[in-house]
Formats: sequence, structure tokens, C-alpha cells
Amino acid sequence: MSLPASVADVLANHVTLEVECIDRMYLNLYQPKLVYPAGVVGFFKGHQGMPFVSSALMDPITKGFVIGIHRFIADRGLDLVAFTKGQRKDDVAKDYLATHDGSEGVLFVGRAQERSNVFRTEKRVNAETGKRYPWIVSATAMVNHFYFYLRHEVARLE
Repeated sequence: MSLPASVADVLANHVTLEVECIDRMYLNLYQPKLVYPAGVVGFFKGHQGMPFVSSALMDPITKGFVIGIHRFIADRGLDLVAFTKGQRKDDVAKDYLATHDGSEGVLFVGRAQERSNVFRTEKRVNAETGKRYPWIVSATAMVNHFYFYLRHEVARLE
């Protein structure tokens, strides 16, 4: 049995920060073990204790995450901006910054449908027994991506 990791342990051992531009920062979070089908199977069987693995097991986790985002937005009175195809997200952020009071915090949250790698369940057939069984495979799909736009005052060096 392993003990749950603290936030400090996770940040120290599993997080990489990549600065892509001096006036904005993109933070992408992922768990390396969950980017491969075998890692997803290990998560659901080993960590969640499920006797079988199906992409249907991901649905309640995803729904809970999205509900949490919507609760975060509602609790803070933020706007949820639905980005449209071809719309420049930076232009929307500039509009928000132009009318913002200059305080630190979340300006708004954006949502865009974008192609992403996902896992799906494929039914396979055992060649010897003829029995069907589920198999996790990599695929692509259009899914919602959430963008959190924040303003943070940076100390200036003089």
C-alpha cells in the first residue's frame, strides 16, 4: 500500500514548467503514465480497483472535473467565454484586460472544442474462445479544452 503523495511531492517529482513567452505563460498539466493505454488500464485496475477497464469509467471523473470548473466560475462570478473556430484567444484576453481594474486574479475562463488524444474502448474477440472483451485504444476526438486567463502583477527589477 502506498501513501498518498502531498502536493509538494507531486510538484517536486512530476511537474515541469515551460515558459513559452515573456508576457504570457502556458501551463499544461498531464500525468505521463496516463498518456498510454497500458497506463490507463493500470490506473483503473490498480489504483481504482476495477475488475475490468472501459472508457465508460472515465465519464464520471470527467463530469466531476467539468462540474468543478463550472462551480469555480459561478462562485467567482466569472465569464465563461465559448471560443469559436478561428477566433484569436489573445484578442479576447486583450478586450478583458482593457476594461479590467488591474487587480490580480482570474479574468475569465474560455472553452474551445479542439482535437485531442483520447482513449476509447474497442470490442475484440478472443481467437481461441470466440468471447468478446473490451480493449483500450488510443484515438482522437473533439473535446472541450478550458483556458483560465489570469492577471498577476510581476515584481519589476530596476
